[in-house]
Amino acid sequence: MLRFTDEHEWLKAEGVVVTVGITAHAAEQLGDLVFIELPKVGARLAKGEAAAVVESVKAASDVYAPLSGEVVAVNDAAVADPATVGTDPQGDGWLYRLRLDDPSEMDGLMDEAAYAALPK
Repeated sequence: MLRFTDEHEWLKAEGVVVTVGITAHAAEQLGDLVFIELPKVGARLAKGEAAAVVESVKAASDVYAPLSGEVVAVNDAAVADPATVGTDPQGDGWLYRLRLDDPSEMDGLMDEAAYAALPK
């Protein structure tokens, strides 16, 4: 099951590790992505902290850490081919994986229906 933030990030939990990416809406708004900067494996992120940067021909945008934890993996394929994030943002275009400090923080995120109801 996916969870969402109002900053247009999605998360998919697998135990205490979550995969994080940007939503299809965010990818659409950005347009053609040309550069991605991801956090380093082993980095500690605090909820709400800038964790990554996605840059398009239109603008650069920060991607915020939806929850606190340690980065355990990054998607090097997305760095090599940023277009993947635009064409498959909630699949092969994932950005990084985070081992959560407190898995109960997931309870504060939106489900798909609540995210879809947000004004865009």
